[in-house]
Amino acid sequence: MTLSADKEVIVTAHNTNPAAPAATSAELTGMDALELSAAIKNRVVSCREVMRAFLSQISLLNQHVNAIVALRDEGELLAEADEYDRLLHRGEYRGVMHGFPHAVKDLADAAGFATTKGSPLLVNNFPSQDSLFVQRIRDAGAIIIGKTNTPEFGLGSQTYNQVFGTTRNAYDSAWCAGGSSGGAAVALALRMLPVADGTDFMGSLRNPAAFNNVIGFRPSFGRVPEPGYVAAPSVAGPMSRTVTDAAMLLSVMSGPDSSAPLAIEQDASVFAGNLAEDHRGTRIAWVGDFDGHLATEPGLLELCRKSFDVFEDLGCIVEDALPSMPVHKAWETFLIWRHWLVSGALYPFYADPVTRKQLKPEVIWEVEGGLRLSGHDVYRASEQRNQWYASVQALLKTYDFILAPSAQVFPFDADLPWPRTINGRPMDTYHRWMETVAPWSLANLPVLNLPVGFDERGRPMGVQLIGRNHADLDVLRLGHAYDQATQWARRRAPRLISR
Repeated sequence: MTLSADKEVIVTAHNTNPAAPAATSAELTGMDALELSAAIKNRVVSCREVMRAFLSQISLLNQHVNAIVALRDEGELLAEADEYDRLLHRGEYRGVMHGFPHAVKDLADAAGFATTKGSPLLVNNFPSQDSLFVQRIRDAGAIIIGKTNTPEFGLGSQTYNQVFGTTRNAYDSAWCAGGSSGGAAVALALRMLPVADGTDFMGSLRNPAAFNNVIGFRPSFGRVPEPGYVAAPSVAGPMSRTVTDAAMLLSVMSGPDSSAPLAIEQDASVFAGNLAEDHRGTRIAWVGDFDGHLATEPGLLELCRKSFDVFEDLGCIVEDALPSMPVHKAWETFLIWRHWLVSGALYPFYADPVTRKQLKPEVIWEVEGGLRLSGHDVYRASEQRNQWYASVQALLKTYDFILAPSAQVFPFDADLPWPRTINGRPMDTYHRWMETVAPWSLANLPVLNLPVGFDERGRPMGVQLIGRNHADLDVLRLGHAYDQATQWARRRAPRLISR
C-alpha cells in the first residue's frame, strides 16, 4: 500500500517562533533525530507539534505493521508535551531528547507500562520503576508513549507473540520484521519514532535493523550498564536511521553506574561529538560465510560484498580473513551460554505445569537444554569463550575491523516462525539461521549493522561492522563515514511512506 501525499496530516503550528512556517507531519517525522532535537531546543517547533506529528504517523501506519504496542492515550501525551513546552518557555531544557516521543522495547521496564516480554504470563507485570537506561532516556527529556513489540521473552529473530501478535516488515507487510527488536526497527523505518532502544543477545539489534534498512548498534559489554557480575552476551543499545543519531542515543544510555560493577568507566559524552575521521589505510577483514560453514540464501553474500566499494572509496582495504579458531566451536560455546542463562531466568515458568503450557516450544527447548548442563559444562564453555575471544583479538591485531553479513537470509514470510532450511541445508535449531551474529555476541565486541541495499525483490540487508573491545567510538566513526556515503535510509524509504 502507498499512502498518497493528500493523506499527509498538516500539523497546526504551535511553535513559538512567529517567523517559522508551520511544519507538516512528514517534515517533522522525516527529520533526523539530531535535527529534530535542535529544532525543539531552539523553539522552531513545539513539543506538542512534534507529538502530534508522530502520533499521526502512528495512526496512519502502525495498523499495517503492529510495531508499537500499549500506546498511551493521545490526550495524556499531548498534555505531557504541553508541559515540556512550558518547561522550555521557563528556560528549563531537560536534554537532547526533550519532548521526543519514545517507545521502549517490551523487554525493558518503563514505569506505568506492563513489561509483558511478549508472554501472556506477564500481562499484569507492572514494574514500579524504569530500567536504568530507560530512566536515562526519560531524564534526557523523552516522553514514553508506549512499547515496541518483541517475540516471547525475546527468543528468536521473528517478532510475534500471543499478547500483541506479529510485527510485519516496514518494506512489505508480507515479510517478517526480524527480532527481537523487530518493533523498534519497523517503527524507525516508518518514521513513527525519532530513535529507538533495543537489546541484543543474538543479533537482536542487528538482524531486524538489516531487515528494515536502519541502523542498529550493539555496544561493548558494560557500555550500557546492567546490574550483575556475569558478562552475559545480552546488552542494550540504540537503533536509528543514521549513525550520528545512534551515537546520540548511546550518549544518553551509556556511562558508569554504581549499580553495575562491570560497567565501562568512560564519560558517555564522547559519543555526542563529531564523528568525522580520516579512514585511509584502515584494514577490514571480511569473514563472509566462514568459508562455507554458514548456510546463506543465494544473492545475500554478493549484495553484502557491494559494501566493499564504499569502504574502499573511503580509503579502507578489505580482505578475506578468518579467526584461527574454527567458528563451529564458537557456536557450540554460544549454545551452552544461551541455555544456561535462559534456563536460569525462565525455569520458574517451566517448573509449574500450568504456566509451562503457555510457553512457546523454543522457550521449553532452551530451559531443558539448560537443565541438562553440569557445572563442568558451564566452566568448559567459559574457557572456550576465552579461547574464542583470544582468536578474534589476534585477528584484530592485523585488522582494524571485521565485516560480516548481518543475516543469513533475507526477510521471509511473516507467518513462518523460522526458516527450516537455507539453500537446501536444514537448520537444526530455531536460531541456527542466525549463526552469523553469534560469534560477536560471544566475544562481547561492539558491532554496528549498516544497510547494504536491496535484492531484486526489494528485500533489505545489512553488514556487521565489528570493532575491537571497547572501541565503540571507532566503530561509530567508520560507520558514520559509510552512512554519509550511502544514506540508505534516506535513499529508499518504505512504500508506506509517501513523499
